[in-house]
Amino acid sequence: MGKGKLFVFSAPSGSGKTTIVRHLLQQEALKLDFSISATSRAPRGEEVDGKEYHFLSLEDFKRNIDADKFVEWEEVYANNFYGTLKSELERIWNLGKHVVFDIDVVGGLNIKSQFPKETLAVFVQPPSIEEMERRLRGRQTDAEDKIVERIAKAEEELRFAEKFDVILVNDSLEIAKEEAEQLVSTFIKK
Repeated sequence: MGKGKLFVFSAPSGSGKTTIVRHLLQQEALKLDFSISATSRAPRGEEVDGKEYHFLSLEDFKRNIDADKFVEWEEVYANNFYGTLKSELERIWNLGKHVVFDIDVVGGLNIKSQFPKETLAVFVQPPSIEEMERRLRGRQTDAEDKIVERIAKAEEELRFAEKFDVILVNDSLEIAKEEAEQLVSTFIKK
């Protein structure tokens, strides 16, 4: 397996990672496509199978683990699994494109360990925990307990930053988008 490059973007909530990834996907010259993760959880709201996630039953997810069909996977909460199917990488590579991941730090580092030469692992870091908290509150999408939970998780995730190839500090979203584009473009040419 392996035809194109892999770009892992990991970060705490509120870092701007998803906005940066969306920007990169719009740059047609980079020939990127988004890796859709698999999960054993049920769809939420308007989520569509094959768009936001590949929704699998818990039994199907475990069968795929046993059949070695995942590049990486983890049990995030009890009986709540997330992972990247090998078939997802093949789908993107067969399109002649490079794979982009918007993934948690553990999953991102697992991909990097399996494809060390083909992967650029980027940790998107908010300028500070205080700024991240301000961004999360500004979204007005999470209850107070969720914000507190995300901040605690972010403090844990920040400890992984140095294990990534690049730490991209998102002080200014426009500058961070440009820097991410340059990082990806340079790595593709390697």
